[in-house]
Amino acid sequence: MTIGVAHEVVADARAGRVILLNGTSSSGKSSIATELLDMLDGAWFHLAIDGFHRVRSRRDWSEDEFLPIFQRTVLGFHRAVAGMVAAGNDVVMDYVLGERWRLADCLSVFENHQVLFVGVRCSLPELQRRERARGNRTMGRAEVQFPLVHQHGVYDVEVDTEHHTPDECAATIRDRLHQGPPTAFAQLRV
Repeated sequence: MTIGVAHEVVADARAGRVILLNGTSSSGKSSIATELLDMLDGAWFHLAIDGFHRVRSRRDWSEDEFLPIFQRTVLGFHRAVAGMVAAGNDVVMDYVLGERWRLADCLSVFENHQVLFVGVRCSLPELQRRERARGNRTMGRAEVQFPLVHQHGVYDVEVDTEHHTPDECAATIRDRLHQGPPTAFAQLRV
């Protein structure tokens, strides 16, 4: 039996790009990502860490059992995004850099890729209000993440979801994407 190829695979010579949206839970990253997919030219993918956690099996693991599973999920997420980008796809990465090792791994994994690093900001009282209003969030998660996610201090662009709509934030990010190569990851590697 001969297996034929119905269509030849078209390889894109260029590597894809990453727009990494970093902010706490409830900061508005997913809403911005939705707007970006509608606004940007070409085919973009929205990949969110929450989606990776949702497709993992559920068990009653102890904290000691769960920690390495959680860490492998995060490391796998970075590599899944990098794989999509290496294949020529453009990705909006919806993420929470709540621990230093996550950023260190991203800097390593995305070393040969163009990453526009975006800080998604919102005040803590507004984050807490959003958590309560949504009802599907772990209460207090944003407060725990708040002092951690932006501690590295360097971005290519920052947006404020408390004072601007997701559409306005997405337009700011789009405009920065077209202003030239991103530099934040290069600065953070030094």
